[in-house]
Amino acid sequence: MTSTVLVPMDDGVRLATDLHLPDRTGRHPAVLIRTPYDRRAHRAELRAWAARGFAAAVQDVRGRHGSEGRWRPFHGEAADGTATLRFLRAQEWSDGRVVAAGSSYAAHCALATATGPGGRPDAVIAAVPALGPAETAREPHGPERLLARAGWWAAHGDRPDSDPGALGRALAADPDLLAHLPVAALPVRLGRALPSWRGVWDAERPGALLRSAGRATVPLLAVAGTQDPFADDTHRLWRAWGGPARLLTGPWGHGLTAEPGPGARPAHRVALGALYVRFARAALDGRLSPGAYGALALAGSDLWFRPGERTAPRVWHFGARDGLRPLRGPDFTADPARPVRSDTLDVPAAGPPDRCLLVTPPLPRPLDLLGPAQARLTAVADAAPADWAVRVAALAPDGRAEPLALGVVRRADPPGAAAEFTVPLGRPARRLPAGTRLRVEVAGHHFPAHARQPHTGEDPVTATRLRASRRTVRLTGSALVLHTGRTRGVDPVQEICR
Repeated sequence: MTSTVLVPMDDGVRLATDLHLPDRTGRHPAVLIRTPYDRRAHRAELRAWAARGFAAAVQDVRGRHGSEGRWRPFHGEAADGTATLRFLRAQEWSDGRVVAAGSSYAAHCALATATGPGGRPDAVIAAVPALGPAETAREPHGPERLLARAGWWAAHGDRPDSDPGALGRALAADPDLLAHLPVAALPVRLGRALPSWRGVWDAERPGALLRSAGRATVPLLAVAGTQDPFADDTHRLWRAWGGPARLLTGPWGHGLTAEPGPGARPAHRVALGALYVRFARAALDGRLSPGAYGALALAGSDLWFRPGERTAPRVWHFGARDGLRPLRGPDFTADPARPVRSDTLDVPAAGPPDRCLLVTPPLPRPLDLLGPAQARLTAVADAAPADWAVRVAALAPDGRAEPLALGVVRRADPPGAAAEFTVPLGRPARRLPAGTRLRVEVAGHHFPAHARQPHTGEDPVTATRLRASRRTVRLTGSALVLHTGRTRGVDPVQEICR
């Protein structure tokens, strides 16, 4: 049976917490989920943990739903988490061990508690973790993640409850909602106060979690999807973690197995709940080997492989006969009034070029992509700062396009001067069948996923003017680099719990 208690924090604020204990009496390990998304949505999850011998607790974070206090995203979670751990460990049913778990912002709460200055959990399960305001709001190289942050803040920001459909309704009423300037005035167009919106863009990377991850000593399970915008940050967290660290990555979006991406296969339908329990038992019992291990799914196949699998770079040079043949460009105009859009893979067949578009010959044989990808560009912009978005799609023999890799960087090179730079494209894990062609787009915008670079020298968040920018991608010196290899299949459950 689930009961609700109000757990006091150090300042007297009480946080609503649902508890579900195992049927058998005695002392039990606990699992703690702290969430802004309404604790009541987790009651089935509580029952599942309790059925497996854990005392399960889920708590509304400060200022949300049933909890008292003021809601300030990404503030105070370490202190409130520490106070809640202390409460759980003091209960007569507790054996003193606690696993902190959660997805997205709830994973941030778990990680903040594990890396904070107070009492720590004994293990952490962090799925698609939102590491902090800087990591969620911007790409590592600067561009603002507009659509995702607008949707999250419209639904959850500066309010005690949630309205998941808020941005969708606003866009239905005004399809150009995100195109209006300045970006900072979005709350006015949404019709409600969002005092924290402007501060979303002020934090600097890396945030506190990544800076302190190396000092962590408790075991970590980090779960990511290759289609999730936080995938690279999850990988960085796993690499930086000081204690035993495990990584599970599949061909999923932010919803993990509930949101399969291109190339997802039946073998990738991992029973995550059962895996979390098995990991938690191994972690609490001290049965995990030191070091970093994990399993990554190879989309387009039924295989899983280990991170760090031996790979070799495969280079497609721009303009080379057996490399990337230019179809449009390499001179183009990046016009923020008519930006390249992120919500479609369609490309224009006519009109002035708005991107540099290139394609490879068909692959003569299947190819396994297993590691970091990047575009090496030699390019010119007549404005500074200038954003460069590189998108790679896999073209099936019938012409269907599927997303493969994406990267966006902000550069401040002197206008008109050729610059050599790299655009990181994530870590695709994908088997491409023979006959697949790779299509590469180099553009100045990726909107509405990312805010438009105005090319006026203004901050894209506060800019009120736009101007077009002339761009040139120099074929000589530019290339697409993917890592390829041959996989040796592993069992993901065994790798996570080794």
